[in-house]
Amino acid sequence: MYSIPESFLEIEVRNPQTHGTLTSSPGFGRKMYTDYEILSQTNIPAFKLRHSVVRRRYSDFEAFRDILEHESTRVNIPTLPGKVFTNRFSDEVIETRREGLERFLSIVAGHPLLQTGSKVLCAFLQDPAWDKSQWI
Repeated sequence: MYSIPESFLEIEVRNPQTHGTLTSSPGFGRKMYTDYEILSQTNIPAFKLRHSVVRRRYSDFEAFRDILEHESTRVNIPTLPGKVFTNRFSDEVIETRREGLERFLSIVAGHPLLQTGSKVLCAFLQDPAWDKSQWI
């Protein structure tokens, strides 16, 4: 009765990992960051891979969003979850951000014009060596 949809793109943001060490010196926490695993599965021809897993930092999402805004002037790009300045490495803050990043990617990836016409979307979701400087 039900079949696989004609075209699909499923995205999950999961498995946050915090890297670096806490220091009590000036610049506390500056050497720390959290990145997130992005799992994508698709059958859309514009994507090179049917299944991929990459890791991205929040700063990567910020650069990606800026690039999308310049690339796709006809599409309203949603906002990212806000910057956090206190307790940003707490489990609760990391989980809230993970949910916001997943919601952001789901909206962006669900847009038909971006699914088929955005080269940066494909690269961001699938290229483990994605680098914002290639797109600026």
